[in-house]
Amino acid sequence: MAVQIQNIDEILELVRTALENNDLDAALTYIQKLRTPDQADLLEELEDADQTIILSSLTPENSADILEYMDEIEAADVAESMPMEQLARIINEMEADEAADLLGDLAPEKAHLLLSRLEDAGEIQPLLIHPDDSAGGLMTSEFLVLLEDMTCAEALNAIRQWNPEQEDFTYFFVVDHQRHLRGVVHLLRLVSCAPTQRVGKIMDTDVVSIPAGADQEEAARLMSRYDLLALPVVNEEHVIVGVITVDDVLEVVEDEATEDIQRLGGAEPLDQPYLLTSIWKVFKTRIGWLMLLFLTETLTGTVLRYFEDELSQVVALSFFIPLLIGTGGNAGSQTTSTIIRALALQEITLNDALHALWHELRTGALLGIAMATIGYVRALTWGTSPTLAITVALALFTIVVWANGLGSLLPILATAMKIDPTVVSGPVMSTLVDATGLFIYFTIARFIMLR
Repeated sequence: MAVQIQNIDEILELVRTALENNDLDAALTYIQKLRTPDQADLLEELEDADQTIILSSLTPENSADILEYMDEIEAADVAESMPMEQLARIINEMEADEAADLLGDLAPEKAHLLLSRLEDAGEIQPLLIHPDDSAGGLMTSEFLVLLEDMTCAEALNAIRQWNPEQEDFTYFFVVDHQRHLRGVVHLLRLVSCAPTQRVGKIMDTDVVSIPAGADQEEAARLMSRYDLLALPVVNEEHVIVGVITVDDVLEVVEDEATEDIQRLGGAEPLDQPYLLTSIWKVFKTRIGWLMLLFLTETLTGTVLRYFEDELSQVVALSFFIPLLIGTGGNAGSQTTSTIIRALALQEITLNDALHALWHELRTGALLGIAMATIGYVRALTWGTSPTLAITVALALFTIVVWANGLGSLLPILATAMKIDPTVVSGPVMSTLVDATGLFIYFTIARFIMLR
């Protein structure tokens, strides 16, 4: 009775066993039972030599699809180990933008030699001049445009003759004879119009486009804001040079979200999947920030030493230190995460810095009053004096307001300095509020309790 395969892990073990037994045919049979994205995930778990054997044994079309779904660095590593002619056959089957991405990750000498062996080098080469993180680096050069003086019948005939392996669109961009972007027309509009009607008469001239040099995040933002399935990329003369499709943008959104989340934790982002990253590389992404945060945290010790006399006179002050700095750090982190997201969505800009500050100061005042009330009651239930309870309440109010104000300005200042605002969130924010919060606490205590 045949065993039903439940998941990729089971197939992975079967593939490994087959390869260990030198049964390549069995390994290929198991792999071909999977969908292409799953095949890519499986290959990433194999040894480099096995990856090369598998890709060399599959059809060029299948291997091309797998490389497109693999992690970019992993795909480049396996491509580097493949024979030149065999790799060229595979790249010939890739979409132009995906081929350009792969060539850009290879050694320049190998990429140059491969280009001379490719059938569509003319389509791929222009894409290599754009940075990977730009709209030009994200676009595909394989797309269909319609001339504005075409009739609807001619346009539909052009669509029928369009290569079905290329990207699928429900609407098409319209250009003049110099390829200047003039408008966009929906496929249903073409089907329903009179055969002799000119495309220029039925197109929508209000078309959203993006410059080739714009950041890929801007492309993702535009496509999300205006619900676009495709976004035309234009040069300085407003000539259409490529199209960004929604599947490419989904990858950008995922990559950017992953990068931001890793930075939120106080570490440099990984450039490949976690389990494929060596321990040494993970160490290097974390140690810099960890040392910086450690050195910054020594400010807390400096503040404690500065107020050593006050602590020795009222030992009970130390009981509330964790509560105060924890509350301040949490309040600051809440604010930075909100402001960072608002910046990413362009709900606020650099010009809104003072507005955001005023907004957060008022929010901080309300939060501060609530936390001060709770802190005052809690201090009394611990059996402390009313004077100390008032000190704790005032410190809580001041620290929360301060943390909210600081949390609103730091991400905006980082953005103004061309620094990713996520670097000032999380641990960085908490560390800054720890030291300044203690200073606020002991300063208030000095005036209220030790006069």
